[in-house]
Amino acid sequence: MSLRPLQDRILVERMEEIEKTKGGIIIPDTAKEKPAEGKVVATGNGRVGEDGKLIPMDLKVGDTILFSKYGGTDVKIDGQDYLIMRQDDVLGVIE
Repeated sequence: MSLRPLQDRILVERMEEIEKTKGGIIIPDTAKEKPAEGKVVATGNGRVGEDGKLIPMDLKVGDTILFSKYGGTDVKIDGQDYLIMRQDDVLGVIE
């Protein structure tokens, strides 16, 4: 199954969680925080402005992004977890 986000929404795959601290302590699953970094898997076409013109997306597929901690909606596609969020929830692109 494939999913194409609508308007200014993006489909994001979260980056893997860190299993150990720098000191070598293994972090149990219950104590892990969800990472706020991800990779853009799909984007919409952009949003329609007040004047009716299409405002294109700033993000593209493959960008590594930093997003707000509680932003987006969790979805599961073919057994894989993703987030769908608006472009406005993205804080920046990691280069």
